[in-house]
Amino acid sequence: MSANSLPEGAANWHSLEVERALKLLNSNADSGLTPQEIEQRLQKYGPNELEESGGRSPWEILLDQFKNIMLLMLIAVALISGILDLMAWRSGNLKPGEVPFKDTIAIMAIVILNGVLGYVQESRAEKALAALKKLASPLVRVIRNRQVIEVAGKELVPGDMMLLEAGVQVAADGRIIEASNLQVRESALTGEAEAVNKQASMVLPEETDLGDRINLVFQGTEVVQGRSKVLVTNTGMKTELGKIATMLQSVESEPTPLQQRMTQLGNVLVTGSLILVAIVVIGGIIQARGFSNLQELLEVSLSMAVAVVPEGLPAVITVTLALGTQRMVRRNALIRKLPAVETLGSVTTICSDKTGTLTQNKMVVQSIYTGDRHAFRVTGEGYTPTGDFLLNEQKISADERPDVLALLVACVVCNDSVLQKQNADWAIIGDPTEGALLTLAAKASIEKDQWNSKLPRVAEFPFSSERKRMSAICRVEQVATGEQSLTSVDPALAGLVASEPYIMFSKGSPEIVLGRCTQIYLGDRAVSLTEEQRSQILAENDTMASKGLRVLGFAYKPLAEIPPEGSEETYEQDLIWLGLVGMLDAPRPEVRAAVQECREAGIRPIMITGDHQLTARAIATNLGIAQESDRVLTGQELQRMSDQELEQNVDLVSIYARVAPEHKLRIVQALQRRGRFVAMTGDGVNDAPAIKQADIGIAMGITGTDVSKEASDMVLLDDNFATIVAATKEGRVVYTNIRRFIKYILGSNIGEVLTIAAAPLIGLGGVPLTPLQILWMNLVTDGLPALALAVEPPEPDVMKRPPFSPRESIFARGLGSYMIRIGIIFAIITIALMWWAYSHTHAPGYQGDRDAWKTMVFTTLCIAQMGHAIAIRSNNRLTIEMNPFSNLFVLGAVVVTTILQLMLVYVPPLRDFFGTHWLSPTELWICIGFSALMFVWIELEKLFLRLMGKKSV
Repeated sequence: MSANSLPEGAANWHSLEVERALKLLNSNADSGLTPQEIEQRLQKYGPNELEESGGRSPWEILLDQFKNIMLLMLIAVALISGILDLMAWRSGNLKPGEVPFKDTIAIMAIVILNGVLGYVQESRAEKALAALKKLASPLVRVIRNRQVIEVAGKELVPGDMMLLEAGVQVAADGRIIEASNLQVRESALTGEAEAVNKQASMVLPEETDLGDRINLVFQGTEVVQGRSKVLVTNTGMKTELGKIATMLQSVESEPTPLQQRMTQLGNVLVTGSLILVAIVVIGGIIQARGFSNLQELLEVSLSMAVAVVPEGLPAVITVTLALGTQRMVRRNALIRKLPAVETLGSVTTICSDKTGTLTQNKMVVQSIYTGDRHAFRVTGEGYTPTGDFLLNEQKISADERPDVLALLVACVVCNDSVLQKQNADWAIIGDPTEGALLTLAAKASIEKDQWNSKLPRVAEFPFSSERKRMSAICRVEQVATGEQSLTSVDPALAGLVASEPYIMFSKGSPEIVLGRCTQIYLGDRAVSLTEEQRSQILAENDTMASKGLRVLGFAYKPLAEIPPEGSEETYEQDLIWLGLVGMLDAPRPEVRAAVQECREAGIRPIMITGDHQLTARAIATNLGIAQESDRVLTGQELQRMSDQELEQNVDLVSIYARVAPEHKLRIVQALQRRGRFVAMTGDGVNDAPAIKQADIGIAMGITGTDVSKEASDMVLLDDNFATIVAATKEGRVVYTNIRRFIKYILGSNIGEVLTIAAAPLIGLGGVPLTPLQILWMNLVTDGLPALALAVEPPEPDVMKRPPFSPRESIFARGLGSYMIRIGIIFAIITIALMWWAYSHTHAPGYQGDRDAWKTMVFTTLCIAQMGHAIAIRSNNRLTIEMNPFSNLFVLGAVVVTTILQLMLVYVPPLRDFFGTHWLSPTELWICIGFSALMFVWIELEKLFLRLMGKKSV
């Protein structure tokens, strides 16, 4: 879009009078813009659509896969191998039956396969912006040149006159010119579930929060009811939705810990391999005193280079992460990006919403407080309309208490929700808070439908965030005698109506509703409200709030006439107080245990909510997230803090209350600057930048918007905090298993490299292993058992320790020394076998193939890995102490791989293709005997470490 900005002074449209806004945009409320003005403004401001910043093309993503240092080395090996094969083919030096270029083809096939695997993972382009674009309405009605027409949403310009009605999506930001009963659902933008009542006449202070700008509408929101004429003020990237798109695109995705570790691993392996190749080549030249054996040294170097690269590792890691995603789905966690599976294991901080994640998102009334100073406890769970009213723990009947009855009638009459039975469960259609009030009344057999016929609503003063209250005006139905009294319905409520034809019930913030009351309903009549009573009601309100309850105040007023629209300030005065209702969004029963598990695992849970600080503190204390004395940081306090001040406080605050969604991004960034590894939950459009910024972004599956889901790494299918903890545990298991099979694969690779390097240095003729045989080992005899180790069950203490640092090296905690140590032992065993086998096959009178020593080396290396796989299942327990059937995949992989290896030796077509040689039974048993030494060594190591009181990695 053009960089041209709007007129000076137009930054805060909510603080401008309608006439001033029209003048600034040079527009007319009746005639709209002319075609010429439309064309000029399209040129100036650009189309009304969200723009994508330049990303990588599919070809760039594909080429980037081949910049991996290990793949580059394999490509070089393939080229050199191809050149040597070409020279041998042209000179006629190929052995009988030998297929030229098979090593080159095999290596390049592996390179391409790994490149495609990486491309598939990375080419899942970020779709969050695409989801944002869906929020723009394709067609919109406007007034242009004195005519009402429909145009595409992208053709809107500032100054356009947009017409809105129920059911349409708002296509641009705008200042409301005229409105009739307009309600707009802005939950996707602000996170607030309730529709906002909009008013055209309001002029608001400049500092008014986005969610409180009731004279504006915003792109991507939905009109729930009413009609409106709106002056378009901002389009495209200048809208509030556009600002979120800008934030979303400014958040750069960092490589995951696993990706960083694999890069480090590749650098170390390639560097080490090149150094070793240099040593072997230089040593061979010095030993031969010339370049007579250069071709043999090149072949050794090629084999070493192939041996050092764990070709099967990317595939094994991908499959391991995919298996982890399947296990997480069974736990209601949908992983959108594969590396996130392992990343979860590094989480140190979980920032969670309260409503629906830590709580059930089912408001349940816990207590009521009537005018005569009686606090009643209410029993029952969920929306099931069964429970008791207890006064001093004694059950009472609501029918016997006019004050309770009047309060319950107000609960159902001043209510827009519906309570209904769905199958075996009770459910609410509408706002959960109002649903709790219906359930409360139903416990006393007061049904909404029944009272709607007795007191039909004829008008209302709707709720708004500024008023913090709503009022319903009802007509008192006449009975057959012509009386206008509720006595014919219920004599207990005779004093409520006082012979007036209408009655108004009000509900809202207790402080605000009480402030408009001059009387109180005591017993069965209204009396003057004293200051002492007022103080007691406010004290009870604070007591309820401190228990985590959301508190509403109720009042009523008999009326002689229906109030005209817009007269709420006049009629909502001199009210008669009815009482307080305190309700709780009860914590999920499983969350307390999940929070405790977090604590034991060294993970810090943080609550971020838009609720009142007293409610937030009570819930957080109840769940063990914070202590009673812990500080609560409010959104207003956070707004006043600089980034540096916030960074200094984030480690001290576990509860954030009255926080707007846009504050979440700052909280995440502050935690990350402190070195924390953060998981962040969210569901609204405004949450998307914070979700994307977090190391693990978590979207709500039930309440989440498409935008938040597309920006996330993981989606909670049940919106449950306990699911995050379960997924974190799974992430730790995956990382532990990844380290386990990396030890397994690279230990053998180091042994292979040292064995190959030793052959020319100890004077053996020829290279013991061809590149094709090494590929077989790395892909099959390493790959299958590695996959089996990937599903090893978790260690008992997996959630009893702090998370490992996401910035730790792949070689940390002894893994590097283990690989080198085991690789050396591997090499010593194999070199000893190689020396014996070479001497055996070159001894006078040997009747077999003199190159059979190479196949003995090949077979020993492969079968030794099977013992390694069985022993490495546990770092500390001996194999005999473990249940052999707890991971049947390892047993299966060992059996299958051993059979496959024997087929390469004894099935002629395979023997010819892989260049192996037939072994006698004695030679095979000697290979198996040497291979078994690998298993014995690892078991002895475990015993030694146990005696020394140490743990292996």
